[in-house]
Amino acid sequence: MPLGDPHGGLFEYTVEGLPESIFAFAIPVSDIEAALQFYCDVLGMALLGSDESRAYLRRGGCRVVLKVSEKVGVDTGVYLAVDSPYNTRRRLMDEGVEFVSDPTRTPLGVETSFLDPDRNIIHVIDAGSEFKME
Repeated sequence: MPLGDPHGGLFEYTVEGLPESIFAFAIPVSDIEAALQFYCDVLGMALLGSDESRAYLRRGGCRVVLKVSEKVGVDTGVYLAVDSPYNTRRRLMDEGVEFVSDPTRTPLGVETSFLDPDRNIIHVIDAGSEFKME
């Protein structure tokens, strides 16, 4: 939408200021230490820093904020990119992680979902897939 210039000219935005990617996302947790054990030891994320109510993690381009909350056990709507949801499922099942869905083909690619220690649902999806409606 064109915006008026206080000096009488018009300026029209193109792509300035529009989102380009997700920088980070937050996941509610009841206990920072227990969550850190899962997200660092099981999912291989690196701890960037923490305090009593938040922890900041990273693996590759994925940044996660673990945030203490009374509202846990939610479907986060978060889809982590992995090389293979099948490999992720095998690996995490060996770690005792509970899965809520088997790998399934979707328009975004093959995905599967598991529970973190607070029973939040985390989804993983094949990073190399292309959108395809069948």
